[in-house]
Amino acid sequence: MYSYGFEKLEVWQLSRKLAKDIYQTTSKFPEEEKFGFISQLRRATVSVSSNIAEGNSRKSTKDKAHFMEMSFSSLMEVINQLILATDLRYISTKELNEYRNSINELSNKLNAFWNSLKR
Repeated sequence: MYSYGFEKLEVWQLSRKLAKDIYQTTSKFPEEEKFGFISQLRRATVSVSSNIAEGNSRKSTKDKAHFMEMSFSSLMEVINQLILATDLRYISTKELNEYRNSINELSNKLNAFWNSLKR
């Protein structure tokens, strides 16, 4: 079976895992958050991997870099929302710290990828 270029990127694979983890975590959030907080957090995390995939398909380096920047911005939205989820006691501080580790690794790889495109 054919694999697209973005599927081979470690940064995309990590973002995909993050999205899966966020979906599993948010399934435990209060039902009244289904169309608010849950939806927003899920959209933001899907945006990370989607922008990596879309950016990697672009022909120009400038376009690729732009989509990596958008992916990074979405990742910062995710960590912000996870901090809020901790404040609201939807997730524990331990869970937040685990997500912080994953997000830190992903953000470092995104930045490295972005920097390689800017050279």
